[in-house]
Amino acid sequence: MLAQTALRYGIRLDDAQIDRFRAYLALLQEWSPRANLVSDASEDVVVRRHFVESLALGAALRQREILRPSSRVLDLGAGAGFPGVPIKIAWPSIELTLIEATAKKTAFLRALAETLALDQISVETGRAEELGHRTDLRGAFDLALARAVAPLPTLLELALPFVRVGGRLIAVKGSRAQAELAAAARALEILGGRPFTVPLDVPGPKQTIVAVLKQRETPPAYPRRAGVPRRSPL
Repeated sequence: MLAQTALRYGIRLDDAQIDRFRAYLALLQEWSPRANLVSDASEDVVVRRHFVESLALGAALRQREILRPSSRVLDLGAGAGFPGVPIKIAWPSIELTLIEATAKKTAFLRALAETLALDQISVETGRAEELGHRTDLRGAFDLALARAVAPLPTLLELALPFVRVGGRLIAVKGSRAQAELAAAARALEILGGRPFTVPLDVPGPKQTIVAVLKQRETPPAYPRRAGVPRRSPL
């Protein structure tokens, strides 16, 4: 099923890649009850809602040459590894960093990377407000991916500091995408981003890719201390 669906997006998964997705599903089902990874770990839901949607996002970015074979990619608030790890399986030459604040989830992500024998993948435990000031991470990524992390005004402050000038923040949003963009006007001006939107071709409710081009350096004061971007968005 997954291989056939991936072909719809122009992605040809070989046997080794399909085996990695099978191993991913098995490990997710094993860990999910104790690490609170996904609300429903049944095969149909994981394949349809998580694997396919992640691959559809990767295909849309690849088609537009936003995702490149050598891209350095950050998945912020990675949780169970979506969308970053499925994209890494499909395009193994990218360099992927997963950031997650919850230690149980980063333990799963490290076990996943080892089980899938993925290279050029690293996992960081911590909050974006703190890691965004680390010199080895700030301004270091071509792409920052975020799925169900925070409303856009907050997400911009959390994610854009990690992106290099000329790179992009990629957020997947639902029916409120335009409203969130309108609310984020001040944050975009302060943080140095310019947005555009692209429909995400997936079954079910409408989803939109919000891509934010980073045009200039984010001021050093951002992100503010832990919790402030959510309590008091720009």
